[in-house]
Amino acid sequence: MEQNSGFVLRITDGVACNPKYRLASPINVCLAPGQQTAIVGPNGAGKTLLVNTMLRQYPLLDNHEVEYGCGISGADIRNITFRDSYGSADATYFYQQRWNMTEMGESAIVRDAFPEIKDPVWKERLNTLFNLPSIWDKQLVTLSSGEMRKYQLARALAVRPKMVIIDSPFIGLDIQTRDMLCRLLENLIYEWGIQVVLVVARREDIPTFTTHVIEVQSQHCSQVMPIEEYMAESEQKLPQPLLPKEMSDLMQSLPENGMQSDEIVHCNQVFLQYENRRILGPLDWTIRKGEHWALLGPNGSGKSALLSMVYADNPQSYACDIALFGRPRGTGESIWEIKKHIGYVSPEMHRSYCRRYPAIDIVASGLHDTIGLYKKITADERDRCRIWMNIFQISDLEDRDFLELSSGEQRMILLARAFVKNPSLLILDEPLHGLDRKNRTLVMETIKAFCDNPQKTLIIVTHYPEELPSTIDHTLTLVRQSADKKS
Repeated sequence: MEQNSGFVLRITDGVACNPKYRLASPINVCLAPGQQTAIVGPNGAGKTLLVNTMLRQYPLLDNHEVEYGCGISGADIRNITFRDSYGSADATYFYQQRWNMTEMGESAIVRDAFPEIKDPVWKERLNTLFNLPSIWDKQLVTLSSGEMRKYQLARALAVRPKMVIIDSPFIGLDIQTRDMLCRLLENLIYEWGIQVVLVVARREDIPTFTTHVIEVQSQHCSQVMPIEEYMAESEQKLPQPLLPKEMSDLMQSLPENGMQSDEIVHCNQVFLQYENRRILGPLDWTIRKGEHWALLGPNGSGKSALLSMVYADNPQSYACDIALFGRPRGTGESIWEIKKHIGYVSPEMHRSYCRRYPAIDIVASGLHDTIGLYKKITADERDRCRIWMNIFQISDLEDRDFLELSSGEQRMILLARAFVKNPSLLILDEPLHGLDRKNRTLVMETIKAFCDNPQKTLIIVTHYPEELPSTIDHTLTLVRQSADKKS
């Protein structure tokens, strides 16, 4: 593809003044007009450092600066970060907030939170391509991860920027929505002239409209290269993950966290609604010990809501006929008695960790089913955390601040947290979000090794069929409730 003259963004021999924000080598990047660029690299490689440097968040040494050309200023660039796919987590956000709304008026409505768009053509374009009317009357906190991603993208585009940078654009989206997003971005590029920069962990996530690539490996940033050159050179032997037998041996060295009941989950006509809006059900569902379930369905069909009922995160679960490990909900068991046999990871949980803790403390919080660690862990507990961090090959992150890790590294920490109790029931809500090829392979092998134990039960949610472990033997597919379906 022939490039126009000039540049849109250029960094020459860029080195951040603060060593904390430096890549291992100087940055030399030049984005030309008409280029649609993918920044590609494994988890923890330095992609976010590069993006933040491009956005002038880090001053550079020796009077160097990030140059914007072709009439672009910083105000013309919109950046959508990884956490935006679940909404912004600020000081007012708390875990379970999404499930604790009892009145529709308690938090912002999408229609009211969305910025005013003065251009009627652009407004209609966004409404049509994102189907915004379908979520106008919903609370922000009740949006599914896919709905939140669409909302954040549309909100960023409301000001009609000249460039948009999107971190992990397809995370949390079902197949139909991913296809829609690709078509939308193509329309923005070819019909509206918006330049797109995507940040992805895998070459498989690079869309077909991409023309150029910046590869980031081990804190080193390549120059901009044509997509054809990158694809020809990027095939490489992946590091060998820990062998399943070795993982099984490590798991067998841990104490069992088992229950005697053969019936793990029983839901009888379970439903969830807020005021008159039906979110889920009525649903019957029974899971027995040793079964491995895939929970499927499009964005907004209630998958995460159902899991919040099972895990007792949703207060409405106590009004429903739910039994866990043979014990009916509401018969005297505490929430901690329910959770101590369950390992759990979800987008909401990731979003809620917005305080500074060492990574090993995040893993240890899974031993006590808390968001954050509020008691000193014993030497035995610390050793158990290290076993799981070794399994997930994140031992070197033990003392690192969780908030300073890449999103992929954070996800690996939270996965270790889910496994750390060696639980009877493992609930994984989109566990491979944002992981590179190596880490995806490692996590999938770990899940398979976990499921090799006939006493272990699994529920996994994903929008990607290839992410389902081969041990899956049961499937529940939810359908999205119609907007006017009420009790």
